This record gives sequence, structure tokens and C-alpha cells, in this order.
Amino acid sequence: MLVIDLGQSGSRVRQESTTTTSSRGKRNGETVLESLRAIFQDLPKTSSEVVALSCTGFNGIVNSPDKYGSLCKEFFGSSRVAVIDDGFAGFIGALNGRDGVVLSIGGGVVSIGGRNGMFSHRDGLGSTFGDEGGGFWLGALAITKSLALRQGRGKDDQMLEYFADECKKYDQLTIKDGAEASTLSINTAKKVLDAADLGIPTAVSIVAEGSLLLAQTVVATWLGAGGENKDVVEIVIQGGPAKNSQYVQAIFNQIKIEIPHAVLAESKGDNLDGATWIAENMDQDQPPLLLWATP
Repeated sequence: MLVIDLGQSGSRVRQESTTTTSSRGKRNGETVLESLRAIFQDLPKTSSEVVALSCTGFNGIVNSPDKYGSLCKEFFGSSRVAVIDDGFAGFIGALNGRDGVVLSIGGGVVSIGGRNGMFSHRDGLGSTFGDEGGGFWLGALAITKSLALRQGRGKDDQMLEYFADECKKYDQLTIKDGAEASTLSINTAKKVLDAADLGIPTAVSIVAEGSLLLAQTVVATWLGAGGENKDVVEIVIQGGPAKNSQYVQAIFNQIKIEIPHAVLAESKGDNLDGATWIAENMDQDQPPLLLWATP
């Protein structure tokens, strides 16, 4: 079996017990199909009857699987191709196929829940209209508040001092709302969480709001999968910002208000593990998160 995980910052390929990584991921403006073709062209020639594709860029809705099947047949001679939303692959990998909710926090946010074969997808709406509580959201809000403080709109000298470098980096941006601004926001996320840990008031407020929003996302995910507030449910919280244990605990504390018997669990695997499990154990489509192609 050949398993491929296409991400925004790179890609990984696993065949048998060998995993290789590449910095070539899905670039802005590319379709998923274009990104995969570019990655496939760089791979050593190989063949595989079954291919599992875990891909960013679907935003929770996989469609038109046949074009991915044809691509895999062209490069690998494949006869069955699992086309999987990367959030779903991450969910399956983290819980090893068990019921529960997996909240993945990176620059953005995606939450996947599953209960008795019913699945739900929440957020993953992108930085303009969603991804509340994620890395971009944290960093952008911290810089926004710091710039406002610099203009005298509010008072928090600690916040202004702590994010002085970020304000300078904002000043140096030629385009204030372009790709470099987005990168600045995402790169600031960890610093926001550190500032909250230090008790800087504005940062504390931002992180508290983020934890509430993420908890609401998790609760909505579980209910959307047919769960109930009274259930015992495993929750995995993973990703870059989740390395801050206080942020994770704050999110989980808010979840417990709505789902008192929720249990915080450790992730058992990643997208490659999840895509492998899906290909081996889920023969049927799970629209809109998983569709099979048989080219």
C-alpha cells in the first residue's frame, strides 16, 4: 500500500515500513490535484494497487474522487484509491478508529468527531471567516491589540512592551494584509500563549476567548456526530498551539462544562497512520470526508 499525506508545509509518503518527507506541499493557488501531480513526479517509480491520499485543501468536503484515482493509476497503476480529508485522517489516526473528537490546532483549526459510524466536521473555514482559537487567530488578535495600544486605544504597558518586535515587523510589511502578514500572525501564536502564561492581561483575555471558542467547536463536533452532553467521550487536542499545556487545559475545562464526562486522551497516531487504517478498515465511502475511486 502507498500512503500519501499532503499538507500545507510539506508532504510525507509511506510505502511498507519506509516513510519519506518532502518540503513540497500544497502551494497557494494550486488545486489538490496539481499539488499531488507535482509530488508524484518527484517520487521514485513505484507501483501500488491501493493508494490512500490524506489531503489538505478539501476543507471537509471531498468530491470528484475519480480524477485522483486516474492520477494514481497513471503514476502507480492503482486500482483502488481512498481520497481522504486530512482532518478525517488525523481523527482516525489519533483515536485509532475509536469514537470521540479530535481537535487539531495549527495555523487554522479543524475538529472531527465520530460516534457509531456517524462523523462530523467543524470549523476548517479558513482564517478570514473561521479557524477561531487557532494560531493565526491568536497571533493576529495579539498584534491587532498591540497596535491599538500603541495608538493609545486602551492601556496595557506589559502587552505593548512584550509585542514591540511584532509591531515593528508589522511596520516593515509592504502589504499589510498579504501572505507575509499571515505568516507573521501564525509565527506570533506561541508568544501569545507565553504572554498569557506570564499573566499579561490582554494576552490572558485573548487566550481565554480562544479556549472558549475551541471548546464550543469540540462540543458542536460531538453533538454533530450524534453524541450527547451526558456521554463519556474521548477528546484529543493536538497541533502546535496544543504544545502549551495551559491552553489545552483551559480548552478542556470549558469542554467539561458542557460535557462533564469528557476524557482528555493522548493521540495514538498521525495522518499517515489514519490514512493507513482507513484504507485497511473502511471499504465504504464516508461522504463528505472519504470517497473511494476505482479507476
